[in-house]
Amino acid sequence: MTEEVQKLRVAVLMGGRSAEREVSLNTGQQVTRALETVGHDVVQIDSGAEGFIGELETTRPDVVFICLHGRFGEDGTVQGLLELLELPYVGSGVLASALAMDKVMSKHFFANEGLPTPAYVHVRRGAGFDIEDATHLLGPKTVVKPANEGSAIGVTIAHDPGELPAALEEAFRFDDSVLVERFISGVEVTVGVIGNEEPIALPTLEIVPEHEFYDYESKYVPGMSRHIIPARVGETIRAECERLALAAHHALGCRGMSRADLIVAEGGRVELLEVNTIPGMTSTSLLPDAARAAGIEFPELCDRLVRLALEPAGSRSGAGSGR
Repeated sequence: MTEEVQKLRVAVLMGGRSAEREVSLNTGQQVTRALETVGHDVVQIDSGAEGFIGELETTRPDVVFICLHGRFGEDGTVQGLLELLELPYVGSGVLASALAMDKVMSKHFFANEGLPTPAYVHVRRGAGFDIEDATHLLGPKTVVKPANEGSAIGVTIAHDPGELPAALEEAFRFDDSVLVERFISGVEVTVGVIGNEEPIALPTLEIVPEHEFYDYESKYVPGMSRHIIPARVGETIRAECERLALAAHHALGCRGMSRADLIVAEGGRVELLEVNTIPGMTSTSLLPDAARAAGIEFPELCDRLVRLALEPAGSRSGAGSGR
């Protein structure tokens, strides 16, 4: 760290109460080490612990680095808390976070912006669901997802209509709102985005999971997936992936960083699946790998995100300053 770079007190908010607590703790540890490497004063705070709000108030950091995944982390709730405490924080604001976390609502926004995304049916617990109608609209093979979970928790591929009831039951274990989406066969890719007013897209990364899809184990167990940069899809398609990632970032009002997950179907059509506003920052995570391919090492990436959080802007209801 050079003398010109200001040393900051950074609170790394980690742990939490979601199903992704262990992943969050891992992310928090690695972000802490990275920020300490560039010279920042880092305090770790577990939002799953009693009294963490008082700890935030006592610590009074210059900026909060949110390393929480899933509910009470990515969904706008902790962002709203930090707004009330008048603490700047890394990443998107309340509304953008909530929209991106809710896979059904984000689908509505993608459609409104003309962004291609697989056809879907929204199912609520206790409401009627006609398997025959869904199959007619989506085809026989579908992906069933809890609307408000991350890390592929509760996600099932239903290979035929007969598997839908069990897949819905699994998804309803985690949420009262479920997305049933048309299965698109193709190459799984992801594009990270960094920035505020003029964000940039990182290189398109291809995901090759050992399992049928990029599930929880594929994401977090070393050796269970390969990351290929640049993705093996051709320059024109890579450019389209990056365009869609930037468009989705803007459509949802994201700030600081995001990561768009996409599928490149046979014939080269690109479909937007979802956007993550707090991507994982573990040793096997996608955003750090893509940043590294762009020449941004992990400590520099974390420092850059902290600096972006301190840039002045308007209200963070969509994507603002957090100050």
